[in-house]
Amino acid sequence: MKLPPAVICLLLILVFFDGASVEARGTPSAQGSRNQWSSMFVFGDDFVDNGNRPNITGEKTSRQWSYPYGSYLNSHYPTSPVLTGRFSNYRMQSDFIARMLGLHEAPPAYELTDDQSCGSSGMTFASGGAGVFKVTAKKKVPTLAAQVQAFKRLVNDGVIPTRQLHHSVALIAISGNDYMSGSEANNGFYTSFDDLDTYVGNVATEILDNVAQLQMLGVRKVLVNNLHPIGCMPLHTSSNNYTTCDLLGNYGASVHNKYLKQMLEERDNVHILDLYTAFTDIINHAPGGGSDESKNFNRKLTPCCESTYKGGYCGEQRSHSGKRLYDLCETPDKMFYWDQTHPTHAGWEAVMKALQQPLMEFLDEDYVA
Repeated sequence: MKLPPAVICLLLILVFFDGASVEARGTPSAQGSRNQWSSMFVFGDDFVDNGNRPNITGEKTSRQWSYPYGSYLNSHYPTSPVLTGRFSNYRMQSDFIARMLGLHEAPPAYELTDDQSCGSSGMTFASGGAGVFKVTAKKKVPTLAAQVQAFKRLVNDGVIPTRQLHHSVALIAISGNDYMSGSEANNGFYTSFDDLDTYVGNVATEILDNVAQLQMLGVRKVLVNNLHPIGCMPLHTSSNNYTTCDLLGNYGASVHNKYLKQMLEERDNVHILDLYTAFTDIINHAPGGGSDESKNFNRKLTPCCESTYKGGYCGEQRSHSGKRLYDLCETPDKMFYWDQTHPTHAGWEAVMKALQQPLMEFLDEDYVA
């Protein structure tokens, strides 16, 4: 049977999605909403995981526990390695949102908290590689629903008190793992545009269901990332020497975002963080356009940390000699992307600066009961 062009396009989109795999207690800072949101709960994937993914020596999935992850700000002023389990060179999205709430950094990781107790700043349940559905290659990674269930158990057991939920904000970051190799999308055999369209809709519906679950449990405000322009990740721009974004990957992200907007736009106490626009205005804008922040970055589609061989990864070393198997840029503050899929500290700072005003306006709105 000959498939129509639209179906072939959707099938190709799934290929280009492949690889899109996003502690201390918070203390007050100078920023924060007038509503004094004092607690934050974080769900999703590697864009916001600050230590839940386990450290297994020598595995690519544990690279976030290896230098230069977590503590590389400048080659001229090297710091002692501070490994935090973050998929970036220092801070990431949830850290910047935490600062806006008046916290020092993102709340502690669930897996790193003794007896899964919960402090006043909240907790991070997100795990690198997670999606809304199980990914075959990452069977032990909890799905979004499993993360929300872990949160629900702590609420039902009284570990997270109701009064804390009344001053809480949740963040959901789902960054494309449901469309990568090994996901249900790639394992399924789709013969029509409608089948694939339905799958993307199911991903968005699952996000909606978990938003509803968090609200039923008492979380007052929910932030939801839309999908960033996946075709601009170095994972996909490397094939053309980091010069142009992949249009099919970005189109796929826009389809996902269309469904997400339809389902969440009119829901009370929910705000969509428009990562797609914020990323695009910095790294993939039209000539002469882009945000002011765009001017701060060089080679916007190139990673700061890159393997020296195909199939390798940032942070990899030879097991016996300790020889570094990756190249590292000198000024990560001038690079938007840290590795093949994740932004740098500076990249996240620029993105969240662009999103701060509408986010704060949302938090300052009265809660709708």
